[in-house]
Amino acid sequence: MGMERFIGIDLAWAPGEGSVKPNETGVAAIDGRGVVIDCGWTCGLEETMSWLAKTAVDGSTLTFVDAPLVVDNPAGQRLCEREVGRRYGRWKVSANSTNQNSPRLAGVLLRERLRESGWSYDDGRGGPPTGGLVMSECYPYTTLVGAAELGYDQERPTYKRRPARVPTAQWRAVRAEECDTLIARMSGLATADPPLLLSSHPVSRRLLDEPSPQRAVDYKHREDLIDALLCAWTAALWSRHGLARCQVLAADSLVPPGCAPTIIAPARPEQRPSPCTPMDLR
Repeated sequence: MGMERFIGIDLAWAPGEGSVKPNETGVAAIDGRGVVIDCGWTCGLEETMSWLAKTAVDGSTLTFVDAPLVVDNPAGQRLCEREVGRRYGRWKVSANSTNQNSPRLAGVLLRERLRESGWSYDDGRGGPPTGGLVMSECYPYTTLVGAAELGYDQERPTYKRRPARVPTAQWRAVRAEECDTLIARMSGLATADPPLLLSSHPVSRRLLDEPSPQRAVDYKHREDLIDALLCAWTAALWSRHGLARCQVLAADSLVPPGCAPTIIAPARPEQRPSPCTPMDLR
């Protein structure tokens, strides 16, 4: 038995309160053949959960969320976030710090709400799940540099944050061009194992047909969809290949199995810890 559906959620970390409207959340669902079943955007936890309810295959869906799902540290940075920098820092990838005092914990709320609806959180330390309604945490930047198929062998693509070498006046044009390059590389996943067929859905196909916009709001709209598709593909990669292609960051946690704050991340051999690396330095 294997999972039939793989869902990616690029969750807006701030849930929105009162009159403050939350940012958009990118959502995407694919099947085992890489066909995009649905993709688009939601606004707020209620819309996201409603979309999940109608998109998931009961008893056979793995959802990867780009947002902290389990936060048990009162202060500082989670171990899995520190390990992002240790394992992927050479590729200029690091993670934001999250703790129980962080103001943006929509992922924790989503996990709690989904648990009430029959979903379970899985930290990945027992390998990929084979059934159920399961959610885990991922981080698209680790997919971009950890999956060799995408070709980012030296450093992450600069489709989000402006590097110091790019003048501010040129940044929007450079960012749009970099995003188009990323989309072209993602289109190459059509022949990967597992595949991702961007052209199989009208919304994701527009990524291929239309150049990336320079206007900030329109660009963020596109970026959220890209990250959701990357999350969905990462879920499929984990389900198909497990620890042969991915690693579990913070796998050494002392928290009981299934409950640890972890990030499941695609990994090249050189991004994995050496067998002789002391546990506290991994």
